[in-house]
Amino acid sequence: MKDNGLLLAYYGDDFTGSTDAMEILERAGVRTALFIGPPTAADLAAFPGILAYGIAGMTRAMSPDKMEQTLRPAFETLKRTGARHVHYKVCSTFDSSPTIGSIGKAIDVGMEVFASRFVSMVVAAPSLGRYCAFGNLFARMGIGSNGNIHRLDRHPSMSKHPVTPADESDLLIHLARQTQKQSDLIDILQIEAEAGLSAEVLEDKIAQGADVILFDALYEHQMPRVGALIDLYGNAMVPHFSVGSSGVEMALTSIWQQQNLIEKPDSWPDPGHSSPILVVSGSCSPVTARQIDWALANGFAEIALNTPGIAGGMNDPSFLIEIQKAIQLIEIGKSVIIHTSKSTQDERFAASNAILKQKGLNETEIQGMTAELYGNALGRIARGVAAETKVKRIVIAGGDTSGVVARALGIRAVEMIAPISPGAPLCRAFAPGSPADNLEVNFKGGQVGREDYFGSVMRGRL
Repeated sequence: MKDNGLLLAYYGDDFTGSTDAMEILERAGVRTALFIGPPTAADLAAFPGILAYGIAGMTRAMSPDKMEQTLRPAFETLKRTGARHVHYKVCSTFDSSPTIGSIGKAIDVGMEVFASRFVSMVVAAPSLGRYCAFGNLFARMGIGSNGNIHRLDRHPSMSKHPVTPADESDLLIHLARQTQKQSDLIDILQIEAEAGLSAEVLEDKIAQGADVILFDALYEHQMPRVGALIDLYGNAMVPHFSVGSSGVEMALTSIWQQQNLIEKPDSWPDPGHSSPILVVSGSCSPVTARQIDWALANGFAEIALNTPGIAGGMNDPSFLIEIQKAIQLIEIGKSVIIHTSKSTQDERFAASNAILKQKGLNETEIQGMTAELYGNALGRIARGVAAETKVKRIVIAGGDTSGVVARALGIRAVEMIAPISPGAPLCRAFAPGSPADNLEVNFKGGQVGREDYFGSVMRGRL
């Protein structure tokens, strides 16, 4: 393994989270490419000069066994990159359970592949409204919003998540349900006592048997302190393995800037106004629901997919009706939102799940099935619309479906164009042979953005 200049390589457990990590790196001055799968030499050659790259996975919706089958070869690829750090990127609300999207399983596989002495875990991301104090996670309602901050198990959205509801805010307790690895905490008082924070603190915890060490953080000035400790353990010969939100990138890039390894860009290009736009949404978040309502009240048109029909296998597989309707609306200048449901309260959500339960699927299997079914439908519709219209900008909403949509669109990789909203940059698609090639694409997680989000993306403004 040689030092090829890569500072970091990461694997994201969903697509929207992967673009979030890319944005943090790019904003800090680390040129990054994000690939759909482990990149070939030809893929990498298309992005010369990158200092980091990511792989956008879909493990957040997988069972532990399927996660291991997916992650082991991906981690082996990342181990050979020569990057100083390898990061398993998870959602900043730690979405996971022992049976689906298990972060513990990712830690087990990663520790084995990377032969890690310990795993750094950073979940706090202050700039995204995610805070960790004494091991407990707090989250603002929405990313890039002014929503109230809630302890995770009392969060209005995450405590009611349809698949992995947050019933425990103590991350070490939550993690202990998913792995036998021992964990410990560098708490907020130790983080703030800068003079007392050193590698010796970590080494003592490792000596006492800690496999995973969680770092608290409340404020952005604390991130370089965390990054300075983590960075001590990373080098091109033996990469350091970390798990967490894009707080990992925030911590590392903040210390690299202090060391003059990277330089923050002075400005970003103005992507400008683009209208009409196409939005495809597989999100069930109440944040996205309010954004859809705002858009419909401000001139957008909607197409509500027959998701029970898709779940039951009754829909026209070519989706010609939906494609033609979207084309007609776009041709008269209307921006269009195509959605699978507005929230878990949408009657289509319950009806679809009931159909899949009648087929004998359990909750975990339903999650994987709906992400595949609805993501494929949205992607095929978006591809059909892109082929027949002059639409230049597409928004893909929903963490679990976004990776499937991207694959159905034929996207192989994306690069960041400019920030739009924290955690969801505007990107350019690399999709050879697809009508999506060179399109501007924005991937939005369910919790991301203010109510006028889709209008902001159309305007190309933060």
